[in-house]
Amino acid sequence: MLIYMIRHGQTDWNAEGRLQGQKDIGLNDLGRAQASDNGRRLLEELGDQAGNFDYVASPLGRTRETMERVRAAMGFDPENYRLDERLKEVSFGDWEGSTIREVKQHSPERVKERRLHKWDFIPPGEAAESYEILSWRVGAWLNSVERPTVCVTHGGVVRSVFRLIGQWSKDEACDMNVPQDRILKIDRDGSLVAWL
Repeated sequence: MLIYMIRHGQTDWNAEGRLQGQKDIGLNDLGRAQASDNGRRLLEELGDQAGNFDYVASPLGRTRETMERVRAAMGFDPENYRLDERLKEVSFGDWEGSTIREVKQHSPERVKERRLHKWDFIPPGEAAESYEILSWRVGAWLNSVERPTVCVTHGGVVRSVFRLIGQWSKDEACDMNVPQDRILKIDRDGSLVAWL
């Protein structure tokens, strides 16, 4: 079962190092260009088979705009795709909108705890999640995929895929760079993940 996963294009908060989580922040100019470039690359990769794939995105604005730009660059109706709540980014709770440096000013012990146990750490706030909790959502989505799929999602979701399918350690998954200008090819049943 092949899945092509794309992280949304850059936002101003990404560029500033802010914890974005589930805040609905739009793409910046670089992010829009990244999305369109990924659409052209994906069409080269999939060729005639591109129309046979299911297209699904996280419901946040930055992923929807990325998917629409990807599909437009492929010559498809930009709005003909599905949304799935399970593909939302991890929630950083009360920390969303802040940089780690800013959080460290008022909660240095919590930042230290996060650094030591990043995968399992839950920030303060009612809706906050750890990467472990996120991986439960992502695992459920992966198991539900029934046909070849193109997915636009978030960095935390990509980290979960490397942990669940690539069998990366917690530390490796947390510390990996998740580019916004590349496409991740996943063979779910073959347990393979590779950047194109």
